[in-house]
Amino acid sequence: MILWFGKKKKLEEAKAAGEAMKAPELTAEEIAAQEAAAREKEEIERKVAEANRAWEERQRREAQEAEDEAVRAKAAAELKLLEERREHERLRAEAAEAARLAAEAEANDPGLFGRLGEGLARSTAKLSEGIAALGRRKLDEDTLEELQDLLITSDMGTRVAARVTKGLAKGRFDKEISGDEIRLALAEEIEEILKPREKVVDFSDGPRPRIVLFVGVNGSGKTTTIGKIASKLKDQGAKALLVAGDTFRAAAVEQLKVWGARADIPVLAKDTGADAAGLVYEAVERAKAQDLDLVLVDTAGRLQNKAELMSELAKVVRVVRKIDPDAPHDVILVLDATVGQNALSQVEAFRHTAGVTGLVMTKLDGTAKGGVLVAIAEAYDLPIHFIGIGEKAEDLRPFSAEAFAKALVGIKAP
Repeated sequence: MILWFGKKKKLEEAKAAGEAMKAPELTAEEIAAQEAAAREKEEIERKVAEANRAWEERQRREAQEAEDEAVRAKAAAELKLLEERREHERLRAEAAEAARLAAEAEANDPGLFGRLGEGLARSTAKLSEGIAALGRRKLDEDTLEELQDLLITSDMGTRVAARVTKGLAKGRFDKEISGDEIRLALAEEIEEILKPREKVVDFSDGPRPRIVLFVGVNGSGKTTTIGKIASKLKDQGAKALLVAGDTFRAAAVEQLKVWGARADIPVLAKDTGADAAGLVYEAVERAKAQDLDLVLVDTAGRLQNKAELMSELAKVVRVVRKIDPDAPHDVILVLDATVGQNALSQVEAFRHTAGVTGLVMTKLDGTAKGGVLVAIAEAYDLPIHFIGIGEKAEDLRPFSAEAFAKALVGIKAP
């Protein structure tokens, strides 16, 4: 066996002897050279450290400047966007005001006032006679009760009659009042009810294509109303598509095609009995592909008490919302003025089923029940867009609370 212990011991002794040796002494020149080298090294390290600090500072400054520039650019972009939005709102407000003034002028022109007065002549005749009989009497409890009964029989309903007579009595109770004074006061009270519902609908606003459903019972004048609105929109340069969604009645499809031909607007239709929801879906897709402004949908006439028909209308609404969650953008209920108080139940039913956003009342040129529009305005917070006073396209007029209120109580056109 080889023992390494001895060799290891000798190695350790040699190391110890080497450590015991003294370092050689240096000359003055060698010491000076070492010190100079140390100072030079220290100076180099200092300069490197300064250069590093300067580089880091420059990097931070450039980063800050870049950040500040980005912030300034973002602020400038946001300011520009805000200015553009303000300009857009200004132009939109100007356009809306111009449209309102134009509609107001159209609604209040003497021709319309006279036509509306003639149309409501049957309903106003009895009311006018009753007002005349109440003239030159004190406005006491008995007179107010008689006047309230007159208003109720004019289809305004008990709530409106009570509200109007209460307003009429303020400052006039137990004073003698003439028939003309009663008419003017009644017109003011009725206008106050109707005015918040007076709204011109701007079909050019909002998304494209704007999807508009027209709903209502059979015979309300729905298809005719769509045709008249389409004709007006065509004259204003709108690109629209008419949809014959009343797939149950061939006559309704043909009637819409006639209006489409008159206005030179395409009509999308299917065979009788086709799925209305599928037709509407196809119409919206076509409008998107052709970059059209409007899709005007004529839905099948429905009685508000027929659950299966109302369910079908709800299906059309659901299908449209698969394309656009915000659609339909307008659901316009067309009411026939001749049905009187039954119009209230129609509003209630269609409001829940289809989400009605506005009203059109037709056939005011020959009815004794036009006062129901006041009852509807009192009961429901729904805009009244148009009234129909005849068969021609120009006979569909923007609703004017003032003109309607005056015509209803028998005040003659100026």
